[in-house]
This record gives sequence, structure tokens and C-alpha cells, in this order.
Amino acid sequence: MLAFGLSVATGIGGVSAGQSHGIAMHGAPALPADFTHMPYANPDAPKGGRLVQGVLGTFDSLNPLIVRGLAVQQIRGFVIESLMARGNDEAFTLYGLLAKTVETDDTRSYVTFRLDPKARFSDGRPVTAEDVLFSWALLRDKGRPNHRQYYSKVAKAEALDPLTVRFDFGGVQDRELPLILGLMPVLPRHAIDVATFEETSMTAPIGSGPYRVSAVKPGASVTLTRNPDYWGRDLPVNSGLWNFNEIRLDFYREANGQFEAFKRGLYDFRVETEPLRWHDGYDFPAARSGEVIRDTIKTGMPQPSEFLVFNTRRPVFSDVRVRQALTLLFDFEWINRNYFFGLYGRSAGYFAGSELSAYGRAADQRERELLKPFASQIPADILEGSYRLPVTDGSGRDRATLRSALNLLSQAGYDLDGTVLRQHTTRAPLSFEILVTTRDQERIALAFTRDLKRAGIEASVRAVDGVQFDQRRLGFDFDMIQNRYDQSLSPGNEQFFYWGSEAADHQGTRNYMGAKDPAIDAMIAAMLEARDHRAFVSSVRALDRTLMSGFYTIPLFNVQEQWIARWNRIERPEATALTGYLPETWWQRTRVPTQVIQ
Repeated sequence: MLAFGLSVATGIGGVSAGQSHGIAMHGAPALPADFTHMPYANPDAPKGGRLVQGVLGTFDSLNPLIVRGLAVQQIRGFVIESLMARGNDEAFTLYGLLAKTVETDDTRSYVTFRLDPKARFSDGRPVTAEDVLFSWALLRDKGRPNHRQYYSKVAKAEALDPLTVRFDFGGVQDRELPLILGLMPVLPRHAIDVATFEETSMTAPIGSGPYRVSAVKPGASVTLTRNPDYWGRDLPVNSGLWNFNEIRLDFYREANGQFEAFKRGLYDFRVETEPLRWHDGYDFPAARSGEVIRDTIKTGMPQPSEFLVFNTRRPVFSDVRVRQALTLLFDFEWINRNYFFGLYGRSAGYFAGSELSAYGRAADQRERELLKPFASQIPADILEGSYRLPVTDGSGRDRATLRSALNLLSQAGYDLDGTVLRQHTTRAPLSFEILVTTRDQERIALAFTRDLKRAGIEASVRAVDGVQFDQRRLGFDFDMIQNRYDQSLSPGNEQFFYWGSEAADHQGTRNYMGAKDPAIDAMIAAMLEARDHRAFVSSVRALDRTLMSGFYTIPLFNVQEQWIARWNRIERPEATALTGYLPETWWQRTRVPTQVIQ
């Protein structure tokens, strides 16, 4: 059993900031302590009905907190809650959920959470400080790599009383840690077998969230049923959320079959990612009659971006000049016009369309100071903001970019031998494999191989199913893959997980590119130490410049809007969150005037 202390947490080397209803990464929470609901939720939304969501892929586990298996990600949030909940209208602010209050000091050397005494797991057992400490230790030792990395920074964790937990950081300079711990999923100590936690399982987990798993058809569907005794249903942070009595996740193995099922009304909404389909695929009776509604949503977030990722662990991609040359050979203009109807944009950076992006911006004085120790590896045009991705003539046979690419490849030790590009000394051809898992990925990869062949490069395309693709991606067993990076307006510790040097050697992280660059590590550290917004923005832009300078990826396109299609039996609030669409705020119409097409 845990020993409970009698003292009140006062911080280490600082003055207590007092208990608060929320915590922001920079500044103060936007909502006051007496707020009644989130601005993007409808507190009068009716309860009841069912939401059916079509999911592309499959699953073999109900535990999203471990590396093994393909888990149902919706378990996190719908079934398993965290100490605090995100405010989706702010860059990174948390409000009380399981934890009624949060406390830290000015230096954020510790954080204390006071649990809501009403908090209960779905089996009726109370949520206690013991459960919080158990969850922290379990995920630190056996959870996903990001949990292990974050939670291991805690120097000391203790229960001050049955409802109060304090984490001390022992001098670690990381202002995001209190928020990271606020998002920690809380698991029931009495219902977890530590010995088998890391194994995939179809056993319905016990959580404290608004839903319980009520039915599972392996690989096909999962049904979540709203818990009528949900402890947090009256919390302001939940007002207008979790409105459906039942949520069913139906899994589809193939994208076209998934879309056909939507047209027949077999599930309620879809997030469209295919421009061709969005452009002319919704000319079917239900869409023409208004039974299917199409929403175009502009968010305030960095635009999600697709990239072809070089695995720099492979010798063929170890030279930055080779990576830069292959970037030149990708004909975005031809692909955007012929495949995407010109609906996509393109940026070389990783925070496109936001104030955090360095692409097209000159570095400010603070950025230059941060980058000064690494000045030799930051090209002048990237520092000055004048670097631009190549713009071809859109013909698919642009000669200018081909000449530039061949010049870089020659500097890297490759020359054309007839129609084959070979290494000077070994005479080995420059060749590699592009691993894909969807038809859309395959189409882009095949177009790219055409461009590469003009430079004498032989690239093959291997299509695998989703399970194998994920296994090979997590194990870094590929030459090149397509990957989407989604960023927030408050990037933090997860950036180490994406491209930190330590993550490059740990399977299961998202450092697919294998980046090991002290400059990247230093910029992430500076970002985490930033105390005000201006310093934070400068450090993120400096990080963006180091990533661009490494040419670790080939930028494909940016998704500039969210495309949502829904049957009119589903309604959503008029206000949209900064982060975009949120199905947890939707509800079912009380009267549906038309019949579902079968």
C-alpha cells in the first residue's frame, strides 16, 4: 500500500502557484473557473441515438497503450480518461477532468493533482491516488515509447492523501511536463494484470470514461455503449459532449468498399482524404438531395502534411545530397494537377500554414542565436527564408530540375552510365524500394518512379497490407515510406519522439527517418524551455529550419482544409473548434425526414 503524507505540496525551490481549474502551456487558461461549457459544444444537444463510424483498416487489440498489435484508438478518451481534458479552442490548455484541480510553481518543478472525489471507474470503484501512481509506473515501464520517455523524467511521485498526487521533476527543465502528466491515462489498479499488460487483448478494458465496450467482432467492429452512471456527465468540460447512446466502429479493409458503404448509408460520416473523390465522387442521389451534407472546415492548426520519408539508416540515403536531388525530381505540379485537381498546397516545413512555420520566413535574431552553434549545417537560403521547393513546368519531363538533380548526384558520387545511375567506385546502381499500403500511396509512388527513371534511378514499389505496413514502419524495415505528420500549435515533448536522436534507435517511435542531429535535439530543448510565446515561436521555427536543412523527407502536399461528409441524421454545433471537427460534440437529429438507402 502507498503511504500518505500529511504535508501540503509547496514546490521545490519555488512558491506554490495555488490550485487551479486548468493549466496552459503559455499564459493562463482562456476559460474562467466558473465556465459552464466549451465554446465549441452545444450544452442543449439531445442525448440518444447511435453514431456509426467507418474505419479503414483492422484491429487485433483493445489496448491502445502498448506497442504490440493494431489497437482501437477510440478506446483512449471514450473509455479510458486522463487526469485533465484538452481545451480544443486553445493551443495547449488543459481543464480538470479526473483531477478537479492542478497546482504547480513558477518554474514548474513539480505538479500536484487533486482528484475529484466523485470520480469512478465503470465498475463503480473510486478513482484514487493509488490508481494514478500505478498508471504512471506501469506506462513508464511497459507503455508505448512516448509514455516511457515522458514519464521517466519524473524524479519522485507520491500520494499526499487518498485523492492527491504529487510529481517532482528533480531539476529537469521541461515546462511541458505538468501538462504531459495531466494527459496521462488513468487505469484501474484492481483490474490490470501487470504481467500480461504488454500483450494484445480483446478483453474489454475498464475505464472511467463516458463509454464502455459492449460488443466486439474481431477485425470487423467494436461497439461502445454510453455508461448511464458516468460520473463526469455533469462536468462543464463534458457539457454537450458524449451525446450518443451507442457508438459503433465498423472496419473496412479497402477504401473503395468503405466509400460505397457510406453511399448506402451504412455509416454516418467520413473524413474525406481523396481529392478526386471530394471533387466528383459525391454525385450520388443522397448527396444531390441533401441527405448527405458536405462540410469544408478551415482550422487554425498547422496543415497536416504528407511526405515521402527517407530511412537514413540505409546507406543509399546517408548522403544529404542524394536526398536533396531526389526532392528535386518529385514533380508536384504534375501530380497536383492530374491527381488532385489543384486542391493541395505544398511546404518544405513541418508546420505549414501556421505562425510556427519557418518556410518562406527569414530567421529572427533569437532563431539566429539558437542556430549559431550549428550555422555550418543550415543553408543560407533556409536561414534567410528564400529557399523554395522546386517548381516544375508540370509536364512530367522538366529538364531544369533534372539537370540540377544530376549535378547534386554527381557531387555525391553518382554518374549516368548509359541509362543507369551508378556509384563511381563500386559501379552499383542507385536503387531502392518504396513501401506503400493504399492505392493512393501506390499511385504517387508509381508517378515518382517515372520521374526517377529519367535520372537513371531504379525504384520499385511494394504494396503490402495495413498490418504488415505498420509492422515494417514501426521496425524501420523500409527504404522509403509515405507518412503524414500532424502538428499542433503547441509542439512539445513529442518532437523528441518524432525526430530526436534517442528515438532513432528505438523501434515504435516515429523517428522513421532515423535523424540523429544535435541541432534538432537542441532546438527541441529550447522549445521546451521557452517561457513566453515569442520565444516559443522562435524556437519552433528554428527546429523547422534544422529539419528542412536535413532533407529527411520529400514534401508531397499539405491538406489545407478538413473535408467532412455526413448523413443529415447527424448534426453538429455551429461553432467549430480551433482543432477542427469533433464527433464527440455531435448528436442525432430527433427527426430524420428521409429513409436510409439500403
